[in-house]
Amino acid sequence: MEYNLADLFESVADTVPDREALVYADHPGTGAERRLTYRQLDAAANRIAHHLADSGVRPGEHVGLHLYNGVEYLQTALACLKIRAVPVNVNYRYVEEELVYLYRDADLVGLVFDGEFTGRVAAALPRTERLRHLVRVGPAPEGAPQPALAPVDFAAAEASGSPERGFPRRSGDDQIIIYTGGTTGMPKGVMWRAEDIFFSGMGGGDPTGTPVSRPEELAERVAAGGAGLVFFPTPPLMHGTSTLTAFIGLHFGQKLVLHRKFVPEEVLRTVERERVTAVSLVGDAMLRPLTDALRGPLRGTDCSSLLAVSSSGAVLSETVRAGFAELVPHAMLINNFGSSESGFNGTATADSGPEKGFRIQVNSGTAVVDPATRRPVEPGGTGRVALRGHVPLGYYNDPQKTAETFFEADGARWVLLGDMATVGEDGVVTVLGRGSQCINTGGEKVFPEEVEQALKAHPDIYDALVAGVSDPRWGSRVTAVVQPRPGAAPLTEDAVRAHCRGRLAGYKVPRTVVLSDHIQRSPSGKADYRWAKAVAERGSGA
Repeated sequence: MEYNLADLFESVADTVPDREALVYADHPGTGAERRLTYRQLDAAANRIAHHLADSGVRPGEHVGLHLYNGVEYLQTALACLKIRAVPVNVNYRYVEEELVYLYRDADLVGLVFDGEFTGRVAAALPRTERLRHLVRVGPAPEGAPQPALAPVDFAAAEASGSPERGFPRRSGDDQIIIYTGGTTGMPKGVMWRAEDIFFSGMGGGDPTGTPVSRPEELAERVAAGGAGLVFFPTPPLMHGTSTLTAFIGLHFGQKLVLHRKFVPEEVLRTVERERVTAVSLVGDAMLRPLTDALRGPLRGTDCSSLLAVSSSGAVLSETVRAGFAELVPHAMLINNFGSSESGFNGTATADSGPEKGFRIQVNSGTAVVDPATRRPVEPGGTGRVALRGHVPLGYYNDPQKTAETFFEADGARWVLLGDMATVGEDGVVTVLGRGSQCINTGGEKVFPEEVEQALKAHPDIYDALVAGVSDPRWGSRVTAVVQPRPGAAPLTEDAVRAHCRGRLAGYKVPRTVVLSDHIQRSPSGKADYRWAKAVAERGSGA
């Protein structure tokens, strides 16, 4: 047995076959709730695996998952891993041109998609020459254009496949690809070996303790432990962090809860009903509406089972953390730092915030590296965050970007992330922000994330993004796009700037403030800086 994700899941399923593995707790009244034991989830994945193999999907070929959250998403991901095919996440917000790019760039031969996306799939299909097998979950909307390649109904595909295993031997070199759109540019496919993502992205079977030393040890630990933990990844599974959280829960042999979409009130009802112990989300965009619901319509919801709420992919601001902690004081709030290219790098310190910055206690494989020399910087130095050891193979179909991002030094393989940071004498790393988003104003560098943290500390600001707008004098000027809190007193530019002056150096204070009735983010809560820049330019007359 190797560190193969399908092998590891099967070892857990064989150890606790009758333990509840997955609850699809969609909105009450829809009749969509499903509960599967480990034995049932394994059999369901086997069925789709055999269907894909019987349909000509071969080891190493790529299958897209163009799906909302649900049993079918994890079932299909496991099915791909079982037959050594490569599961590829597809952002369900993408429109035709973006889908054509991703389908082609990822060399998809198969696609499993929700019926709701039938029209988009039909439009993209003629320009995706390699895509030869479609499986559709649920019916298409009435009147939707149909793909030229007839899709197989998911239920029929499942019924056609054997519930037994009988798959060829697998390897720790088998792959999974995570496409990441980031905050700018076209999406990139990060290629992970199963063994590497198991240790860097899934904590080696124990993210908060000691990783396993043998593949067989994962099931041994499950056998020695008991049930009782309930993991609830609330972002879309097409967001890498959410899928990694799901696998972490399964590797513990515990229960996993899913919703089709993030609806704050339903999340809280499920926390109460399923006695959820750990919720994962992405930043203020998810924690703030949960906090508002607990203060309002869901006041009194029993969250006593909740032990931890963790955020990855976006920072939880000090103001939002404090608001949630007031309502659920016993739950630990965790700001994790990581990426699709590195998995998990570390956790924010207790004093992390607008005053001291986003301070990270990094793990042993993470360092701050000078991008020119590709050597770790000395304490006090500034560079880019990097990870060594269990890192991805590179970017799929992009050798140039791979060469720029991945390197070898001192006998180890490294990945160089886009985040700029400084390292302190105590080894704590202060993350400044993404280098690609850095605003150069009058020769000074301003990272949007730092300004956003200060803005969101204002009690009347619900959300904010910061972008650089062209300026004839300064080169770029710092511009804030601000969403006021509903029902709050009217915000003025002067009041926002005065608030920021007490928290930021003068050159970081937004010169222009654009009010907006919403802030556009991805379904997972990540910032959409292209949108922010466009709104900032329109609002400031640039």
